[in-house]
Amino acid sequence: MAGLFSGSEGEPAGWALEYEASRAGYRLVAGVDEVGRGTLAGPVVAAAVILPLGASIEGLADSKVLTPRQRWLVRERILDRKIAVGLGAAGAGEIDRLNILRASLLAMRRAVELLDPKPDFLLIDGKMRLDLDVDQKAVIGGDAKSACVAAASIVAKVARDAMMDVLDGVFPGYGFARHKGYATLEHRGALRGLGPCFAHRRTFRGVREWL
Repeated sequence: MAGLFSGSEGEPAGWALEYEASRAGYRLVAGVDEVGRGTLAGPVVAAAVILPLGASIEGLADSKVLTPRQRWLVRERILDRKIAVGLGAAGAGEIDRLNILRASLLAMRRAVELLDPKPDFLLIDGKMRLDLDVDQKAVIGGDAKSACVAAASIVAKVARDAMMDVLDGVFPGYGFARHKGYATLEHRGALRGLGPCFAHRRTFRGVREWL
C-alpha cells in the first residue's frame, strides 16, 4: 500500500504546499479536514495534523480512497510520526442550531485549538478560512493535494466512524455502525419505521419529514 504521499527524502510528491509554506518561513504547518457533512445523523468531526516535513508514511492518501482497515493502519502510522494531532466535533444539536457549514468550521477550529505545539500555518480543505489568528490557506480538494490534509482526513474519518459505532449501541435499530449516518436505503427505512432519534440532524431533508 504505497499511498499518494508516501515519498522518499527531499521533496516528495504530495508535499508541495507544505514545502511552499516552509520556504515562506513557516515552521509548523497543520493540515485540517472534516468528515460527516453530508450525513443525516451524528456529529461532524474534524482533525488537524502536524507532520514532520516530508515524512514518508506508507499508505497515506485521501481517506476516501482507502478501505476502513487501510485507514486504521495508516492512522496508526500517522500517530507514530506526528508532531501534533487535534480532534474537534460539532454534534447534531449544534449543526441544527448553526447550520452545517458553520458547524463544520467550528469543529475544525476546535481541532486546531487542541494542537500542541501550536501551528504557525494552516492548510484547510475546502474554500473557507477559519476564524483564528493563524496564517492559513484554503485548498479545494486539499485531501488529494496535501499530505497533512490527507492525514487529517484519515484521523477524522476513523474517529467519526468509531463515534457512529458507539451511537449504534445507544440508538439500536438505525444501523449507524454500518452506514455511519449516511442516507442509505437501510437508514431511510429505519427513519420511516422508527422516526428520528437524538442523534439525527432534525433540520436536514430526509429527517425533518419524519418528526
